[in-house]
Amino acid sequence: MGRGRRSNKRPWGGEHVPLDMERLGSLPRQESGPDGEDFHVRTVRGSSKTYRCPGCDQEILPGTQHVVAWPTEHIWGADASAESRRHWHTSCWRQRGNRAPTRRR
Repeated sequence: MGRGRRSNKRPWGGEHVPLDMERLGSLPRQESGPDGEDFHVRTVRGSSKTYRCPGCDQEILPGTQHVVAWPTEHIWGADASAESRRHWHTSCWRQRGNRAPTRRR
């Protein structure tokens, strides 16, 4: 049987929405740390809260794009892994293996 003639219209009538690469960047990805530990990493556009970056011990101000990272494996399971997530400045996350860790006082 033959197929009917196809229409150039989108079936739901809306216009094509181009792919938003920034939103794609916010999908979790997996990265290896300098010590070989694997992390889930997600880029976030910013939030309404202030976070403290573990890389530089400085604040990540509300609305600042940054990275959220958490280990892919945790001794107490996936929930504990997600609870151990940390918010990092993007540059601090990229440089985390190149300098000594900062300690809180």
